[in-house]
Amino acid sequence: MKALTYQKKHDRFQIQTLAIPVPNEHQVLVKVRACGLNPVDTKIVHWQSLVSNMGDDFVVGLDVVGEIIETGDQVKDWKVGDNVLFHGNMFSQYGGLAEYCLQDSRTLTTLPDVPVEVAAATPCAGWTAWRALVDKLKVQQRQSVFISGGAGGVGGFAIQIAKYFGLNTIITTCSEKNSDYVKQLGATHAINYQNENVVDEIMKITANEGVNIALDCVGAESERFCADALEFEGEMVELVETANLTQYHQAKARGLTVHQLSFGAGYANGPKGRDSILKAGLSFSELLSQGALNVPQIKTIALDQAGEALIEMRKQRTVGKIVVVFPEPN
Repeated sequence: MKALTYQKKHDRFQIQTLAIPVPNEHQVLVKVRACGLNPVDTKIVHWQSLVSNMGDDFVVGLDVVGEIIETGDQVKDWKVGDNVLFHGNMFSQYGGLAEYCLQDSRTLTTLPDVPVEVAAATPCAGWTAWRALVDKLKVQQRQSVFISGGAGGVGGFAIQIAKYFGLNTIITTCSEKNSDYVKQLGATHAINYQNENVVDEIMKITANEGVNIALDCVGAESERFCADALEFEGEMVELVETANLTQYHQAKARGLTVHQLSFGAGYANGPKGRDSILKAGLSFSELLSQGALNVPQIKTIALDQAGEALIEMRKQRTVGKIVVVFPEPN
């Protein structure tokens, strides 16, 4: 099979021909129809040491749409011919940027009623945003939120989720050129982080009270922006860094609560962890099928363009989503 592999010695992606893998007892073999690209794929340069015996045949790609063509002997509820959508395990060798991939059947979801490229653009970013806002921050009970990095994948979906649940104040950061884009998604305020004081602007918008909740999708100084913009006993989710409360202004005196979230870590935490992935996917895809959530900017590319796109993604300037679409059989 044709696959995009990662060469750790040279830190590059390249096309190789590999044998089609065989599923174990709980896995399915999937013929890939589309695979979304995500920053975590290109960041393999940072987390490769966590994969034991990683060879030059390691295939990345987490967000997959495809058709089941073979099942392991312990697979339940799924059969050959089913069309599925899933978020894969980043530590699994046979990811979705290949003609065929393997996936744990216990985290599969049915393909929602949208085009394959739309579905493949959603799991990593959309399901993470759902877990952060709904599971962690109880967005449905809030009135205001600050989302750092609203033009990115997670941030863009988070804005839409906040809008869906009716929040009055949805503040985000972006460059000036993306201001209209995030407002189209549902942001009520867009702060240009390049030339405005983010925390001061949030305080002006909220009459110096701060926001109920915050979501950091960027890391670095954005982590502090989120914490310092919170109201008394406000809550935030940190997606990028390991949260350090000592960096926040009077974190204890203000009674701040910080949640950590690593979406794919569910695979390393047994049934409860797998269920956290599955439930987020089912909930998000239901709203996606209803048209309540959407992917406004999708760029589709071929597999042989994916390596260059992943390296470019390291610059953190990607707007919307990039999806590899495989040709349909004749």
